Amino acid sequence: MNQAFTDYFRCPAKYGEFCVSKEPSGPVGYFRFGPAAAYGQLTSGFCAESAAFRLHDSMEDVEVSKSHLSLPFDPNTIVDNLRFERYVYANSPKGSNRTLKALAKNLYYSVRPALPVFVRKILQQMSLKGWDRKPFPKWPVDRSVEHISRRLLALSMRAKGVDRIPFIWFWPEDYSACTIMTHDVETSTGLSFVPSMMDIEDSYGVKSSFQIIPEGRYRAPQTLFDQIRVRGCEVNVHDLNHDGHLFRERGEFGRRLKKINDYRREFDAQGFRSGVLYRNLEWYHDLEFDYDMSVPNVGHLDPQPGGCCTVMPYFIGNLLELPLTTVQDYSLFHILGNYSIDLWKKQIAMILEENGLLSFNIHPDYVIPSKARRVYIELLEYLKGVRSTAGLWM
Repeated sequence: MNQAFTDYFRCPAKYGEFCVSKEPSGPVGYFRFGPAAAYGQLTSGFCAESAAFRLHDSMEDVEVSKSHLSLPFDPNTIVDNLRFERYVYANSPKGSNRTLKALAKNLYYSVRPALPVFVRKILQQMSLKGWDRKPFPKWPVDRSVEHISRRLLALSMRAKGVDRIPFIWFWPEDYSACTIMTHDVETSTGLSFVPSMMDIEDSYGVKSSFQIIPEGRYRAPQTLFDQIRVRGCEVNVHDLNHDGHLFRERGEFGRRLKKINDYRREFDAQGFRSGVLYRNLEWYHDLEFDYDMSVPNVGHLDPQPGGCCTVMPYFIGNLLELPLTTVQDYSLFHILGNYSIDLWKKQIAMILEENGLLSFNIHPDYVIPSKARRVYIELLEYLKGVRSTAGLWM
């Protein structure tokens, strides 16, 4: 019952001794737990079909007595429903709508390599119309898992009659947060710019990871892999051929996954990221990697909706998920038309409030133009300042 809670805080198990008042029943849906939105079943109260509706606050049904805390839901389930995006699958298109969406996706990816960026931008803006009106996950950073976990901690401490508990701090050596810089390399032009990106980052003391597409778009030479590693950076696997079909159906995924796992060994890579952040977390147990970086915190600006609603790493079986907690450069520049770091600064502040993971994906392909490159350098300069004041580990 308390696994998600104790995994989050790494505290003695007795502080996660919650009980559910009775077996949750009724329809699965959205509700609130204090300020946080949640998705699952309740033992009392009602669950809404949409997060846009007025949501019942399950705090009204919590019972706290001496050494006893009774909840109207299973905390493990509601946390996993967010981190594993189960609320998305439950509300995905059905029947003809699903077929039409799949056909449109297949058509787009069949012609995508021939489309200039400005055409892709127009099509993507049309597809994402109304993204800013989605109430859940909460833009620009959703911290529902953090809010749920902290509210459970406060209730547990109240039930135990304590004002302090021992727990293992979130990051090593008392660092207040963590930053990772990642780069998905999408074209041969971006591949050629990789050494220049490392030159830029060296001046700010940043070591990053480069996700390389194994097949189709280009062939990365071994000399580049060696150069990346000699300079203290990582090489990871980026999809198989970035055609958008990796998770189209289970059999195709299995066939492609064998090749992907082979490339993991050939690249000597520990990490993986899927193309365009397409994903199905229920299939992840077959990935032979140490970590994955394919799940956004909020997916409003991505082709696949959803988001894990947490700014902390978490495990999918034995695979460590490092969620993408900030907006990608492509979305910032070409979907929002924003060439400043103001949105990144807002996200950074919100993530730091939760001692979370600052995770960035900056594509070499999109920061070659001088206008975009200036924004990227400004971000590095800002992170340098944040690092000196917040003690970030990079």
